Amino acid sequence: MSAKGDSIVAELRARAAELGFAGFGIAPADARPDLPQKLQSALQSGWHADMDWMADTEERRKSPAALWPDVKSVIMVGANYGPEENPLDRLADTSLANVSVYAQMRDYHDVIKGRLKDLAGLLARRTGAEVKVFVDTAPVMEKPLAEAAGLGWQGKHTVLLSRDAGSWLFLGAIFTSADLPASTPAEEKCGTCTKCLDICPTDAFPAPFRLDARKCLAYYSVEHKGQIPVEFRKPMGNRVFGCDDCLAVCPWNKFASATRDAKLSARQSIRNAGLSDMLALSDAAFRDFFAQTPVKRLGSDRFLRNCLVAAGNSGDTAYLAAIERLIAHDSPLVRGMAIWALRQLTGEGEADAQRARSLATEPDPEVRAEWSH
Repeated sequence: MSAKGDSIVAELRARAAELGFAGFGIAPADARPDLPQKLQSALQSGWHADMDWMADTEERRKSPAALWPDVKSVIMVGANYGPEENPLDRLADTSLANVSVYAQMRDYHDVIKGRLKDLAGLLARRTGAEVKVFVDTAPVMEKPLAEAAGLGWQGKHTVLLSRDAGSWLFLGAIFTSADLPASTPAEEKCGTCTKCLDICPTDAFPAPFRLDARKCLAYYSVEHKGQIPVEFRKPMGNRVFGCDDCLAVCPWNKFASATRDAKLSARQSIRNAGLSDMLALSDAAFRDFFAQTPVKRLGSDRFLRNCLVAAGNSGDTAYLAAIERLIAHDSPLVRGMAIWALRQLTGEGEADAQRARSLATEPDPEVRAEWSH
């Protein structure tokens, strides 16, 4: 498919740019034969924490052909979602409920999938080939495939880095039965820099290019369904959804620009969300406030759990009324973290009085145990 293939690729690349993708590349489906071993090693080390779906989908995840035997080429695209400011600057303001950059906007799955279908449809019309589109919704190892397709390289923080978008790149994949000309793979360009590893507040990187979710604040605030382990509560600070530290500190971000894609721009109401307002959200108000964003999938109980950690870390007794109200919440997750937050902000006398009232009616043993932490 040489000359014709090159022509089709040029047309696809141009259409990808029209659709707002900042990166485009193609990898052979078998470009990363090392993936099965790397995946198995990570799972055996337990770095996936309690994300059992990763282990459950290991066989399909280990290579594109394991997911779809007919695939010959993988088209990878990237969309820039760069923020207007350095998110690290917002960690010092304890009045903010700090939401990770990627979740301050409309859910990227919805935005990118429609554009991918457009691009895949063009390929199908031109070649008659079969196509399948994926946006982080199937067992696809997008980052190493994007590296193989030349979009960038996986940095020491395990996130894909791009010369043009830094750490801020959403990825999408098109699997196709067409045999397309491959792009030149990207070379790793982190050099001796270890800023992303050094800034991690919980030492979640056992080695460069390796991430242990069992120590990652993004995992605990987004994926974890239980109480936040005691040792990670103080490091969470005011992070109520996700953590951007290792992404934001990367020197390659100096070449990045803020996204000009309106659908991938931050909602100012979320970017500037006040912690006191978030603590007051009912379930219905939570779903309305975070409609069509990744935060909505968390659910209001786990979101309040995270906000209570932030309140306990704030040192501000102005949150006490909200905290005491949430000690009577229906969810044990919320009640337990409200107890912890109360104990951070009050003297032992006040906490003991609340303890006596709470223990008289508390049915959940894990919540009762919070009084002893």
